[in-house]
Amino acid sequence: QVQLVESGGGLVQAGGSLRLSCTASGRTFSNYVMGWFRQAPGKEREFVARISSSGAITYYADSVKGRFTISRDNAKNTVYLQMNSLKPEATAVYYCGARRPAKSGYDYWGQGTQVTVSS
Repeated sequence: QVQLVESGGGLVQAGGSLRLSCTASGRTFSNYVMGWFRQAPGKEREFVARISSSGAITYYADSVKGRFTISRDNAKNTVYLQMNSLKPEATAVYYCGARRPAKSGYDYWGQGTQVTVSS
């Protein structure tokens, strides 16, 4: 089992920045691909970014490319999402997920952290 806890959400004005953190416990963190997803009210959960187990490879949704940065510190069992130039449409609950590199689906999820961007 992997337990994931997100933090860092909050209220920010459009154009501002936030950094989300997701700290893992349980199994070896460095064995897992980590991803960030978000779910806005009335919408399905959508992919935001992911990072390989080593941190060498990252991938972003087109909607956040160039503004969001995913990173990880395997020594701290933590993955981060730096969000800059935030837009009101980024308002959502943000979730981190963990999966084995060979799998396509995420096995573990955090409880989510709310991000609200005011216009």
